[in-house]
Amino acid sequence: MRTRGENEVRAFFKAAGLDKEIHRFDESTHNSELAARSLGVQVGQVAKTILLLSGETAIVVVISGDRRVDTKKVRALGYGKRVRLAGPDDVVTRTGFAVGAVSPVALPDGVPIHLDRSLRRFETIYPAAGETNNMFATTPDELLALTGGTEADLAGGQG
Repeated sequence: MRTRGENEVRAFFKAAGLDKEIHRFDESTHNSELAARSLGVQVGQVAKTILLLSGETAIVVVISGDRRVDTKKVRALGYGKRVRLAGPDDVVTRTGFAVGAVSPVALPDGVPIHLDRSLRRFETIYPAAGETNNMFATTPDELLALTGGTEADLAGGQG
């Protein structure tokens, strides 16, 4: 199966009428610490896109790079008794993106997206842009509008 990547993210921005710059790096930015170092920003400004599963339901949470998702808070949104972190195969199957490259934009239709309020601590945040070595700059408000997501308190602490 061919995975989604930067081309799909670029096409998403074009369809939205945005001329977004995608920052590409020589080294991997597949985790928050590496991404923050490459960008020269705080780890919290890196917007991690996390896939969770509740039964057959896929759920995306976008959260600051210095926070962890609290699955109890995700369950409280009405996703059932068991919410778990998706494995690498599920990430590719459900999002089309490789692990470490999942962008909160250009996801398949029907995947609910929740943005954690921890992102609001920063004026500029940096989500992945479809590859393990690229990102784009945005604001919490713009990302909320682009994803059609909802905002909630889903952080469970540092991580």
